[in-house]
Amino acid sequence: MNAPPTTTARGPRRLGWPKRVFSQVLLIQLTIITGVTVLVTGLFLAPLSAQLDDQAMRRALAIAQSTAAQSQVAASLLTTGPTADGPVQTTAERIRKATGAEYVVVMDRRGVRWSHTDSRQIGRVVSTDPSEALAGRDVMEIDSGTLGRSARGKVPLHDASDRIVGAVSVGIAYDSVRARLLAAIPGLLAYAGGALAVGALAAYLISRRLQRQTHDLAFSDISALLTEREAMLHSIREGVVALDRAGRIRLLNDEAQRLLGLGPDAAGRPLDEALGEGRTADVLAGRVVGDDLLTVRGSRVLLANRMPTDDGGAVATLRDRTELEHLGRELDSTRGLIDALRAQDHEHANRLHTLLGLLELEMHDDAMEYITEVVGVHRATAEQVTERVNDPLLASLLVGKATVSAERGVSLRMAPGTLLPDRLVDPRGLVTVLGNLVDNALDAAAGSKDALIEVGLRAQGRTVILRVRDSGPGVPADQRESIFTEGWSTKTLPAHGKRGLGLALVRRLAERQGGSATVTTAAEGGALFTVVLPEALHETEAPDAGGTGSRLATTGEAP
Repeated sequence: MNAPPTTTARGPRRLGWPKRVFSQVLLIQLTIITGVTVLVTGLFLAPLSAQLDDQAMRRALAIAQSTAAQSQVAASLLTTGPTADGPVQTTAERIRKATGAEYVVVMDRRGVRWSHTDSRQIGRVVSTDPSEALAGRDVMEIDSGTLGRSARGKVPLHDASDRIVGAVSVGIAYDSVRARLLAAIPGLLAYAGGALAVGALAAYLISRRLQRQTHDLAFSDISALLTEREAMLHSIREGVVALDRAGRIRLLNDEAQRLLGLGPDAAGRPLDEALGEGRTADVLAGRVVGDDLLTVRGSRVLLANRMPTDDGGAVATLRDRTELEHLGRELDSTRGLIDALRAQDHEHANRLHTLLGLLELEMHDDAMEYITEVVGVHRATAEQVTERVNDPLLASLLVGKATVSAERGVSLRMAPGTLLPDRLVDPRGLVTVLGNLVDNALDAAAGSKDALIEVGLRAQGRTVILRVRDSGPGVPADQRESIFTEGWSTKTLPAHGKRGLGLALVRRLAERQGGSATVTTAAEGGALFTVVLPEALHETEAPDAGGTGSRLATTGEAP
């Protein structure tokens, strides 16, 4: 037997909060506009009622003052009695009808009415206290009397000799005040409705624009996209810098902070203020244009690309090419060394053939003299370097550079007075500086008459002074600063990429240690590069018994 089908009761569908940005913003704006309109209308109506009351009381007071100013009223009060057809009643009624007041009451000093809208009230005492008016003071108030609630004005009544003989009380019906208030409400509501309609239209247009700019995404989708963007930007190993149209840093991911040496507080600051003057700021700001632009920041070689955005800003990407640049330079040096070794191989073969011929001719003494001469040249170069440069890395570099230079027809020698102890704080940094300067000097001196490179290294306290002189054409005075700028070069491109970084790295490394790098013209001609590196040597060790070792290590002078 089949079970009867079950039915699931479904309650009424609940109206939830809309997910689309357009709907949410429109609903919020309409709610705000409606609330503001209602609030403003209420705030306007509250003082309007008080203002109408004040105007009615002032009008009643003005009528009372004008009535009391008529001399025949006081004179009639003193000479006649309180009758329905007396002169006081006649004058009061005339004034009431002319001004539209609810009543005009004239009373004597006892408070007895001499005039009233209802003639039966004439001769009776007034229902409200007239003491203030009889005491000579003007009174404005909202009060209730025999004719109901009214706005009142009371003034004293003076005779010809300025004595107070009574008072005048004028009332404006409160219903007329309320009628004016109610009459003003439709117009006010019309203005409020117009303002609400304009606000609703503006809210709709703003919401539509926001819908187009957000591609009709929900706030949750936008939040998820921002979260994913932050995760992506800070996880990639490429620096990203976003700038606004005013040149301020809008975004800086972790890699860009590391490459540029900036902190998270750099966001929001102008680019030139955060980076300072230099090629890096010019490249990121778009003052230097191109693809894959090389720049040096500190000791790092960076490859930068810049893409403008629709809002007038830009996004720049940075890649660290420091290691690649070093590898490229090492490749250039290796190729030069290979060429030198290839040439030496041919020369060595020629020397072996010469030696074999001397031995076959049994010219043993000449063969010994020839071997001594050949070996002595290379040994003398190595000994000259190692005796004056005690650091093994620098010494090895200079011996290798001397071999490469010899194969290119350039003589590399040590300058007189060269002496550098083995106490370098950063030997690799000095190897980079010296290697770049020697390579630059070799390119300049190659092909010149009596081609020469002279290297000088000496210590003054903890400061190292490095000088490299070449026999090339020198550097014109107007280019002596430009040659230390990234990308500036007079040479053709090497196989691995771009030139114009060697001397820039030299100056940056020197300035990072508080030193300097300059170029002048040597007395013998050619360029003379001078690099000063303060605090480049470790403190001296404890002096020996005679104190000689300490003096040599500190001054760098020969004994």
